[in-house]
Amino acid sequence: MPPSRHPLPEPSRPQPQTRPSGAGWLPHGSHLVPHSHVQGQLVYAAAGTLATTTERGTWVAPANRMTWTPPGFAHSHRFYGRTDVRLLNIPVDLCGQLVAHPSVFAVSPLLREAVLVLTGDRSESRPGAHQRLLAVVIDELSDTPEQSLHLPESSDDRLRAVTDLLHADPAQFTTLAELGRVVGASERTLSRLFHTELGMSFHRWRTTLRVHHALAHLTNGMSVTDTAMACGWSNPTSLIEAFTEIVGQTPGSYQADLLRNGGK
Repeated sequence: MPPSRHPLPEPSRPQPQTRPSGAGWLPHGSHLVPHSHVQGQLVYAAAGTLATTTERGTWVAPANRMTWTPPGFAHSHRFYGRTDVRLLNIPVDLCGQLVAHPSVFAVSPLLREAVLVLTGDRSESRPGAHQRLLAVVIDELSDTPEQSLHLPESSDDRLRAVTDLLHADPAQFTTLAELGRVVGASERTLSRLFHTELGMSFHRWRTTLRVHHALAHLTNGMSVTDTAMACGWSNPTSLIEAFTEIVGQTPGSYQADLLRNGGK
């Protein structure tokens, strides 16, 4: 296993912190508790998959995505599979060039290589090289963030009760009407809340939740067929279609990329 390039942070209190950029390997299931930073932070799983959670919801990032958390946002991380974690702090004076809320960005080949260099052991060969490479990263992140892997959460008690039930068992086939009877709200009310509070339909939210869980299972080595059953799809084809639409590649190619990148 490659050695850690720098110690990874282990925040224990939800307060602003300044953490060094760096890299290291974390085992499956590792978790960093809620915390915040005085600087912005990019987190990239060069191998494995990470989930970043804030009060706005959860963003999942396989190796073709990177999470962005601006200064001051309380957030936590969870890692799936043996994960090569890359942390890159963004100075406050550069954060204004990126979106002002937590997001996920697609990772281009140039962005990937720049982040790997900035978080690796290579010393600065010429004065200012680090800053110039950081400017390349900012330029690569200037496009619109990728929102397909964002699972939003609501502050409405009725809707939060429903999403909590689904989080506890994403494979359940319970209808929205049945969930409404459990939490004391009509199907029509809950359907409206999904659109107004979360910006998507009940079906879309549950599909995204299932894809989040599928990413975790696939990263940990579960087969596509077993993942489909574990996450509530009736057959592997349904999983493949939903996964490909949201993640941008098939489950099989995702697992092949994990092996190429040194994951589980």
